[in-house]
Amino acid sequence: MPVQPGTHLGLCEILSAIGAGGMGEFYRARDLKLGCDVAIKVVPEAFADDLERMARFQREAKFLARVIWRRSRENSTRKDASSVEVHRSQTH
Repeated sequence: MPVQPGTHLGLCEILSAIGAGGMGEFYRARDLKLGCDVAIKVVPEAFADDLERMARFQREAKFLARVIWRRSRENSTRKDASSVEVHRSQTH
């Protein structure tokens, strides 16, 4: 069953549907605590009792969290390095 925009799931508010796949439906949402947009995956209720599918879902979520964290750290480091370079060039 599709989740309607405006629905709250935990600390997130659904903004719009992104798409659907074999493991569930994807939504764009707003994390109301952090103030940023996030993606939410909603798995069918029938999958909740399937331990293998839920384990796969958990692995996928952990993998994506690691990738996103690493990319945000890399982007932050690049921004910091470029601002240092700009600062140095201005002092010479």
